[in-house]
Amino acid sequence: MDNQRNLILAVVLCAALLLGWDVVMSRLYPEQDVITPVTEVASRADTPAERAAIAAAAQGAPMSAAGQPLDIETALAAEGRVPIRASEIVGSLNPVGARVDDIDLTTHRQTVEKNSGPIRLFAPAGTPVEQYAQFGWVGEGVAVPDASTVWEVEGEALTEATPLTMRWDNGAGQMFVLTFSVDDHYMLTVRQEVTNSGEGAVGLRPYALVSRTSATASPSTFTVHSGPIAEGGDSVNFDWDYDEIEEDGPVTLEGNTDWIGFTDIYWMSAVIGEQGVPATGAFRATGADTYRADLLYEPVVVNAGDTLTRSTRLFAGAKESAVLDDYEDAGVPKFGLAIDWGWFRFIAWPLWQVLILLFDLVGNFGVAIICLTVIVRGLMFPVAQKQFASMAQMRAVQPKMKALQERYKDDKPQLQQEMAKLYKEEKVNPLAGCLPIFLQIPIFFGLYKALLLAIEMRHQPFVLWIRDLSAPDPLHFLNLFGLLDFTPPGFLAIGPLAVVLGLTMWLQFKLNPAAMDPMQQQIFMIMPWVLMFVMAPFAAGLLIYWITSNLLTLAQQRFLYSRHPQLRAQAEKEAADRARAAERDKSGTTE
Repeated sequence: MDNQRNLILAVVLCAALLLGWDVVMSRLYPEQDVITPVTEVASRADTPAERAAIAAAAQGAPMSAAGQPLDIETALAAEGRVPIRASEIVGSLNPVGARVDDIDLTTHRQTVEKNSGPIRLFAPAGTPVEQYAQFGWVGEGVAVPDASTVWEVEGEALTEATPLTMRWDNGAGQMFVLTFSVDDHYMLTVRQEVTNSGEGAVGLRPYALVSRTSATASPSTFTVHSGPIAEGGDSVNFDWDYDEIEEDGPVTLEGNTDWIGFTDIYWMSAVIGEQGVPATGAFRATGADTYRADLLYEPVVVNAGDTLTRSTRLFAGAKESAVLDDYEDAGVPKFGLAIDWGWFRFIAWPLWQVLILLFDLVGNFGVAIICLTVIVRGLMFPVAQKQFASMAQMRAVQPKMKALQERYKDDKPQLQQEMAKLYKEEKVNPLAGCLPIFLQIPIFFGLYKALLLAIEMRHQPFVLWIRDLSAPDPLHFLNLFGLLDFTPPGFLAIGPLAVVLGLTMWLQFKLNPAAMDPMQQQIFMIMPWVLMFVMAPFAAGLLIYWITSNLLTLAQQRFLYSRHPQLRAQAEKEAADRARAAERDKSGTTE
């Protein structure tokens, strides 16, 4: 009866774990409800008048004749656009407003299909996927360009070898010039220049901004931030989400801001201030699910005959770890931390570096993950040896433990004291068997973060049907491997990798010495299949890591059993005893 009750309890607990997985995870890793305070600065550095001036300069999103958002083809068909042709980005510049509002990333595809189009990162204002950058000035008593200003273009195209210049004369003695250049990755440099040929001094404040819709943003979760991002004060600010900016109103960041923008899991757009020149960063909602990140330099008085210049960079591209690190080495502070490695950066980043090294050697990220697993298990082998030695010691003292349990079965506190004394006398550490599990948790989560965040893993194939290691197994038993036109819900999307994972874990538990508690035995028999459902929605690369780890553990267990024959003999004896007990129960029931 007790065994039946324990079995029912084990099934209920496993079902609760399976069906309540999302709820449990959201409680264990909740999104921060209390955010780091960032005060609103209402000073000469960012006055309401200047905010209004920037808003006026940035507005002017075109609409269709019916008042609906423009489609991209219509918006890009406007005359006068200047092409961008670089190694990794293509697109065009809009001379109306001097906006960078058309960028495709040529080295990244929309889907795993090789004939799918490139990733569109920037699109014109007024389109459903709008995202763009703009550079300008706030002025006092001086006419400055805005979103409707038509600039004079000098040059036929922006390429790595040919910069592009736009000019605008306000007719009052001030000439505004924007000079665009682009490198071989994702960085544009914009030289903002104004020459005052008038009779008196003028006050100007250069700015740069990124505007985007949140409709195309990747979701922000407890594992990775997506939304506003900025760097200032020697740290990267992940504190704000789109909804919080909407609710709390315009937010001006404290201190100096080196760069500011918006990030998705794989992509980022950010404006980077001139090195050594103070600037203020601000986020604000601009209506209709659109948001803006502003970088504002300090106000400057430009005397007659003087020229004011600021060199601002725009990053619009993929968050490739090596590229971000190169830009950081070139003077962009903390740019490598734009990838949200989180608390486990100390292990996720080194794991990723090892994985890249292995990929360079073997040419396949799936094989690289297997090699990484072999390395990890090899490093943990001494710990596994101690674990098995501890298990052997535990089995050796088991008769004494059973005697104590019988003697003090009605006195639990005394039983605990006597068992602790027994462990000390026999030099047994009951927690030693848990050490390998605890050591693997940060490694497992670090690899999970690498698979989730590293764009280099995106669309990387392994073998056969595994065409994207960063995505779940695409084959599902419930829809007959795609023959039925529906996608099962996450925890029921069981594919071959999840089944192999459950099978290898079941074999691993079978090979382990049986737990002394019958309920533990029953839970260990059910747990592999529960984890099969839990792990099914995770990235295929993560399941490959776990399956390889299980296979190596099975081989390791067989080897260590050969080194501890008494443990093997006792495990076989216990298995035989359980089989005889089950046979007796069956015979008794039949009778």
